[in-house]
Amino acid sequence: MNFEKQDLVQMLRAQGDNETADRADAGLPDEIDTDRDGDALASVGLDRDELMAKLAAGGLGGGIAP
Repeated sequence: MNFEKQDLVQMLRAQGDNETADRADAGLPDEIDTDRDGDALASVGLDRDELMAKLAAGGLGGGIAP
């Protein structure tokens, strides 16, 4: 699943997780592919499976493409 880094950062900040948002903003590509970037997500403290569940539940903005 693909989505924009800015949408992820915005979601994390809305949840009050500013530290992870800062790490994601600094360490992830502008367009994130959960398959390709699983290791990068883990390196900033995000679990790919949990993120996929949030995406499926509509946790991110409109920049999501399957």
